[in-house]
Amino acid sequence: MLSGAALRKTGSGWEFSSEAALEDFVWANLKQLLGLVPLKRQYSVKGEVCDILAIDNNQKLVVIELKNAEDRYLVQQLTRYYDNLLEGKPFKEQLDYEKPVRLVAVAPSFHKHNLIDRKYNKLELDFLHLGVFKKDNFYLQLNNIDTEQVYSIEIPYREIDFNNINEGVLTPPRLLLDWLGSCTVSEEEGILKIRQQILAFDNLMQEITESKSIKYGRGKTKLCAELVFERKSKKLILFLWLPIPKRKTKAVGRMQVGNVDTEWNVYWAFGHVPKGIGKMEIGRTTLYFLYEGGKQVGGYIDDLVSEALETWRNRL
Repeated sequence: MLSGAALRKTGSGWEFSSEAALEDFVWANLKQLLGLVPLKRQYSVKGEVCDILAIDNNQKLVVIELKNAEDRYLVQQLTRYYDNLLEGKPFKEQLDYEKPVRLVAVAPSFHKHNLIDRKYNKLELDFLHLGVFKKDNFYLQLNNIDTEQVYSIEIPYREIDFNNINEGVLTPPRLLLDWLGSCTVSEEEGILKIRQQILAFDNLMQEITESKSIKYGRGKTKLCAELVFERKSKKLILFLWLPIPKRKTKAVGRMQVGNVDTEWNVYWAFGHVPKGIGKMEIGRTTLYFLYEGGKQVGGYIDDLVSEALETWRNRL
């Protein structure tokens, strides 16, 4: 099963929402895309961080550097990686360092300096032109600019139809639409329903888009809810500011809603996560469950959201 990705629409087409999203997708689908075995990602060596290290069928080390935009210093970057890796020779048990290391640059376009630098470089350097195309579905396509070999793979992503957005509520920010493209139709509908519930509650409610999250509330200190896209699972996570259970003194905290059903109607747990994304595990996060007759049961998310909204209003 292919791993999904977050995309965004540009004036001329589509691209990955970030370089990190591009790396996530290539890493998760490396075997199907390029026929390479993933070895390590974000590998640090002598102060340099390599995007992806992989192995080909001949036990050769392949170093891949990914760019979501043109970078004139791409060849120098890969050359430094090469020198550092040859000096330390990591992963000796899996690699044959007697064979030349292959350096691969992936980018949507190559600066003229890239071509000049590569022309006088003696290392094995491949330039793969990156493109995202929409036909019936979305596809990532890599074209070797020398051999014209094409590598293509489907991207599980859906373009969100603006006409399906609820009337009377502001059009979702571009960031949320980028995230929703990685969700199923039922997940999308559930998330947008929650968003509508929050924004329709009070005319003081604001939707605050940041680089990695979308927050709901008034200003930076009076928050009610937050949506965050988890890159690893390609899932949206909901946080609500709620009274923290079992506290001797009343306190409101950022609670992560966990174990959500596919339609975003029911949840089975939530936990206090002051910042970031919690793993929702006992010992890491304080988990709270709903019980009925001694058995754990699910609760409705809209009820939990309603509680968060009332809590927010009382804090204004």
